[in-house]
Amino acid sequence: MVGAFNGPHMPPMTRLTFLAAAAALFAGAAAVAADAPPPIQPGYWETTSQVISPFPSKSTERKCIRAEDVDKFIGGAPNHNYTCTYSTRDIAGGKIRLVGSCKTKHSDPVPITGEGVYTRDSLRLDARVRAKVGGMTIPIHARTTAKRLGDTCPAPAPAS
Repeated sequence: MVGAFNGPHMPPMTRLTFLAAAAALFAGAAAVAADAPPPIQPGYWETTSQVISPFPSKSTERKCIRAEDVDKFIGGAPNHNYTCTYSTRDIAGGKIRLVGSCKTKHSDPVPITGEGVYTRDSLRLDARVRAKVGGMTIPIHARTTAKRLGDTCPAPAPAS
């Protein structure tokens, strides 16, 4: 997801704030009870991240999701720089609803909400962020879709 929202017209601070919040929302999408089956299957996945508005952009990446990575893929923080909290985290019956905020050590919390759907082989999440830039609040709408491509992942490319 990182790098997906580097549209040429989005100010750098807005991109960073939005990327952090949207990535965190996607990452927090499926923290479920320990005894529940994982919401998605491990395997080879393709994820497309896009900003719908105000400055459209889109990025696609493929990655291997191992069984031990499932929770991190859909239930962890985007990276060590951000802390996210969710007052609402409902993930059940193929539906996702999240309300919360994300922040860095040196920033104010950025409100974020998300709604989506998932199956064992797919996910779609729409996120809304209210980023502050230069005293203005900019509403941002993003979407992440992911689909499972198969059980096995390609072998890593040899180091050159």
